[in-house]
Amino acid sequence: MLKKLFFVPFFLFAILLTGCSNDPVQDDLLNYINKEIEVVADLENKAVSKYESVTGVNYTNDQTLYDALLDEIIPTYQDFLKKLEDISIETDEVKKIHEKYIDAANLQYDAFVKILNALQKQDITIIEEANGMLADARKMFRDYQDDIKKLAKEHEVELKKNKKNAA
Repeated sequence: MLKKLFFVPFFLFAILLTGCSNDPVQDDLLNYINKEIEVVADLENKAVSKYESVTGVNYTNDQTLYDALLDEIIPTYQDFLKKLEDISIETDEVKKIHEKYIDAANLQYDAFVKILNALQKQDITIIEEANGMLADARKMFRDYQDDIKKLAKEHEVELKKNKKNAA
């Protein structure tokens, strides 16, 4: 009944390509990726992994999905969103990109809540709406990732996958 969420959290770490930095955007981006996002990444991964464990090929029944959403996925994602919104950013360039991440995460959260509602009402139309929201959120996450890569390139920051968190 539900499509599997194919969102893979964007876990990277950044390294400086130049010796000394007098670039506030570069400094802010390094801090953002290496410190700030690292704090919230585990929560996001936990919620998304749990969702994937009860949907798609792992789907068993509505009650299992409902319980997982109510007891684990939504509360964990709420905690993630709060911490995501609390991240302190110094520069407008990084703030603008971070806002895209927040928007995508909020849309994904709203989709989780909508799925919970659909399961309560046993309404396939609501499920289809939620799946559309998840697809939109995935596109927004990809746009966020592209913007991070572009900003990193512009400010001589090399991005590498973080082996600790990479899915």
